[in-house]
Amino acid sequence: MIAVTQRVARACVRVDGKTVGQIEKGILVLFCAQKGDSPEKARKMAQKVVKCRMFTDPQGKMNLSVRDVGGSVLAVSQFTLAADTASGNRPSFSGAAPSEEGRARYEEFLSELRDQAVPIQTGLFGAHMEVELVNDGPVTFIFNL
Repeated sequence: MIAVTQRVARACVRVDGKTVGQIEKGILVLFCAQKGDSPEKARKMAQKVVKCRMFTDPQGKMNLSVRDVGGSVLAVSQFTLAADTASGNRPSFSGAAPSEEGRARYEEFLSELRDQAVPIQTGLFGAHMEVELVNDGPVTFIFNL
């Protein structure tokens, strides 16, 4: 399981020109389930994202979580994070979870985010999306579980 997290001043995701998810201060999460990922991994990933101290305190140190700063999470599914680019010029996505498995892990991830009492918005699983963001920092972390 892979999650690319970006601290944002604001972010939105559109499908067919319509905004389906939008946040102000918070975290944009690009989420990818890989073959064999478990529901427990999805729960742990959500907890890790919510608890990660990626926001600065008054002394300028990254000591605050998204919950600490009253931020939100915009979670977008992105199977291309599982790309194998080791050989050739065409990426292989054989490591990505099959669609139904990926959808289940994504929904479990979202459910745990909600259980962590963090406001969330989402993209649309399997859709072609346009993601727009204002990266704050920039601060970007890649989580692999």
